[in-house]
This record gives sequence, C-alpha cells and structure tokens, in this order.
Amino acid sequence: MTRFRVVDAFTDQPFSGNPAAVIAVDGPLDEGWAQRAAAEFNLSETAFLTPHGGPGADFGLRWFTPSVEVALCGHATLAAAHALFQDGAQGPLRFSTRWSGVLTVERRDGRLWMDFPANPPQEAPAPHGLADALGARIERAGTAGTGDLMVELADERTVRGLDPVPARMSGHAERGVIATARADEGRPYAFVSRFFATDVGVEEDPVTGSAHTVLAPYWAERLGGTAFSALQCSARGGRVEVELPAGAPGRVLIGGSAVTVSEGHLLA
Repeated sequence: MTRFRVVDAFTDQPFSGNPAAVIAVDGPLDEGWAQRAAAEFNLSETAFLTPHGGPGADFGLRWFTPSVEVALCGHATLAAAHALFQDGAQGPLRFSTRWSGVLTVERRDGRLWMDFPANPPQEAPAPHGLADALGARIERAGTAGTGDLMVELADERTVRGLDPVPARMSGHAERGVIATARADEGRPYAFVSRFFATDVGVEEDPVTGSAHTVLAPYWAERLGGTAFSALQCSARGGRVEVELPAGAPGRVLIGGSAVTVSEGHLLA
C-alpha cells in the first residue's frame, strides 16, 4: 500500500491555504499511474516523492495537476517538505526535480523556506481579449519563465473582485495568468495576487508559491527592498513571505507554514 497525506500549505490553520496531496513511492515513478492518482485526488497539485534523488539531492520530486505534469510548484513542494519534517527528516532537504534543478527547503523562524529560481517578468503587451476576460483594465503585463503571464491591475480591490469566466481565461499563457496589485495602505502585506490556470486544469489556484518567483522580483523593483509579506487573496487565501537573498542573484526564498489535514493509504 502507498501512503498519502493531504497538506494545507501557506497556512497554519486547516481548511485554508492551498491543499496538496503528497505521495511517497518506493522506486521509479510510473507516470501514467501518477497522473491517474493526481486526477483521483483532484487537487491543484499532487506531489510525488521518490527515494535517491541523485547527485546533490535527498529525494526526487515531481508535481502533477489533475491533467498534466508541471515544471515547478511551490505549495506542493512546501507540503512535501512538511510531510518529511513531520516524519523526522533533518533539514535542509534537497529535492531533485525534472525541469527546475535541485530545490532546497529548510526550517527557519518557525516557517519552511524554499530556495527557488527567480523568474522576473519581461515586459510584454497583454494578449487581446484578456482584459475583457478578467473584467478589469490591465496597467502592465509581462511574461515569465514559469510559462505565466503576469498582469498588474489598478488596486487591491480590483484583484479581489475578479470573477472571470474560466473558458475565457484559456489560451492567454502557457501555464496561467497571475493578477496582482499593490496592497492597500496600512495592510500587513505589500502586494496581493490571484492565479488562474485553466489550461492546466486549475480554474483558480488558492495559493501559488511558484507565482511568487515572478512576483518577488517584480515588486522588489517596483517598491524597493528585498523582503516582503504577500497575500494571495483567493477564497481560501494564504500568506507568503518572500526574500531576495543577498549574494544569490537569480534566486528567491519563499516562506510559509503548512498543516496536515488527512492521511491514509492508496489501495490501487
């Protein structure tokens, strides 16, 4: 039997943040089985841990949505690390990934911190029809190495009020659309975001760690500074801490908490 856990990431409260399934397998991953298992859980991501990650790594790690495998996922990485620490693993944890190199997670200041490649967006025109699909005017737009299109909107209220029709969000980016804005004055976070990824089977992702590899360098340039609190203001919501580490250009540290909400064994 294969053990699984469902972990809510980027939260310290159950039934909030972003849930991910974490499945540990004993040997090489059967991709067809993994995709069917991810579809069965029907969460935005399922993380699969394999032993012996290879040179410079402790484990292998891959991520599947209900319909496709993806190149990078933050919340499911956080969930996988949380599960391993819960089982007594000692950090830092090093994960070998298929397309994103070796990713490291360590515990610091009561949070788990992921060391990810930064993906600063390159300015680009917004695709025709996207503003209508979002129902909001786009102030700035840019494409990123994650396969995402990032759009800055007028203010926090606009981001919170988005109610796009999922079918109209398709075809604007390889992976998804990140909508973001500066936080309202007096908030305990610097910026807000939401993430729509219809083309990979996720209408709206509750909290998207990988999107913050785009957002952190973008808002660092816009606001000044190297460390920020952020809020992904989906219905479930989640807090994300980001840091651009001194002496490590091209990297971003993404911090958050996690809590296990269920566990068991797959019988198939």
